[in-house]
Amino acid sequence: MPSSVLAGMTLLVLGESHMSLPNCLMEPLHANLTQQGANVHSIGACGASAGDWLITKKVDCGAEEKGNGKIVIRGRDATTTPIKELLAADKPDLVVLVIADTMASYDKPVFPKAWAWQNVSALAKEITANGAKCAWVGPAWGKEGGMYKKNDARTKLISAFLATNVAPCTYIDSLEFSKPGQWVTTDGQHFTVAGYKSWANAIGDALGKLPPEAVSAKGANK
Repeated sequence: MPSSVLAGMTLLVLGESHMSLPNCLMEPLHANLTQQGANVHSIGACGASAGDWLITKKVDCGAEEKGNGKIVIRGRDATTTPIKELLAADKPDLVVLVIADTMASYDKPVFPKAWAWQNVSALAKEITANGAKCAWVGPAWGKEGGMYKKNDARTKLISAFLATNVAPCTYIDSLEFSKPGQWVTTDGQHFTVAGYKSWANAIGDALGKLPPEAVSAKGANK
């Protein structure tokens, strides 16, 4: 089997609640990327939008997993860490962002496009200005309704918005990974263990197939 484009790379993976709770996306995604030979640091902060990673913001829950260590679940002492500090400490080749549902405003009649654009462009700019590459993972299909009011129309809309606005990051379209309703949710937005495994493997697969220059500034010279 050909070696993954991620082999030997340092990855920083940031996300919201999908990456912050036990039995969610963090562990299977971290394991998948590690198996591909990457050195991975994953951090989740519940409810954090893209802009919240430019500052330190208190959140209700979070998690962290580093290298081959165990996942550490954080409660109300969880915060985001400014991306500048994370980039300086980890010096990642690639930053993977799983930040979409927190910016969709599923429960509001209108998608806050200008606010989302400011969030997305500010974070992408900060990452690339520091010499790292980035990949932005879009939202997956959930189930209509539920406590977060997730719905297919808005999911499609924010996915299309991210696809055209995350450059210079590479967009990973999660809507291609499943059909609406295929992955069972617990509340309309968060998946069961099986759903998170499927999503993690699909993300890992997509990242592993990226061209070298999308994964590392060193990629083109490898």
